[in-house]
Amino acid sequence: MDDQVPGSPQEPRNVRGGDGPPGCYRHPDQRTGISCTRCDRPICPECMVSASVGFQCPDCVRGGSGTGHAPRATAPRTIAGGAIAADPRLVTKILLGINAAVFVAVLATGASTSPLISHLDMLGRAFDPGSLQLVGVAEGEWYRLVTAMFLHSEIPHIAFNMLSLWWLGPPLEAALGRARFIALYMLAGLGGSALSYLLAAQNQPSLGASGAIFGLLGATAVLLRRMNYDMKPVLILLGLNLAFTFLWPHIAWQAHVGGLVVGAAVAFGMVHAPRDRRALVQTATCAVALLAIGAVVWVRTLQLLG
Repeated sequence: MDDQVPGSPQEPRNVRGGDGPPGCYRHPDQRTGISCTRCDRPICPECMVSASVGFQCPDCVRGGSGTGHAPRATAPRTIAGGAIAADPRLVTKILLGINAAVFVAVLATGASTSPLISHLDMLGRAFDPGSLQLVGVAEGEWYRLVTAMFLHSEIPHIAFNMLSLWWLGPPLEAALGRARFIALYMLAGLGGSALSYLLAAQNQPSLGASGAIFGLLGATAVLLRRMNYDMKPVLILLGLNLAFTFLWPHIAWQAHVGGLVVGAAVAFGMVHAPRDRRALVQTATCAVALLAIGAVVWVRTLQLLG
């Protein structure tokens, strides 16, 4: 799974040349079929600002909308309504840092035999011979649903997930905005943990950021469809990863599928929310996803304790 060629602020000479869609006027290597509704310059997802009709480029937005709205109303926004950040990779970097820090802590305390793994991994319900007690989510250790998302015990595992995060994260963070990207990542990861809790054996531990990563992959497919981009590359990538999920042994497919479904659903609500009710629809989408995750966890807990 799982830069840009510097250009002047003016439209590059080769933006409209060559075969295929033109390149963005600010990022010539980013091909796009979307143009600013005011100046007609081609704009990529990172640059497009949602308008009442179509999309506008950041330059036209800064120049004023001509609608009489307050300056705040014409501030550049992402396709999902988020603020355009100076560093569209900040949240991705923080997530990478958290995963790396936890992995270093695991290595420093015994690697695959680290007590951190047995205390933080996703586990439904099992007997712990060390404490002579039952442990797991069903025993009230709800935090495992979250901590397992940042826990890795092997270098290939974390390397694959972090490379995927670095590849998928920044474009989504730029397109959704920081707050929405964080919500998407966390809900997708929780969705993966919840489905693993529901369908996997109660004493089968699982760990890793794969559920959240699959959520980002599903969100990428939704975003590309929303922008009318060619979806073949992401669909091929998704198919390969799903095949890998089900054919390779010792992989928690439940976490992958749960993350994929939740990530795609949340992203759909974010990028298709009507502009006049965007905040309401997006908040409701995240709330429904969280309630659904909570319901799955509640049902499984009743099964294990009943």
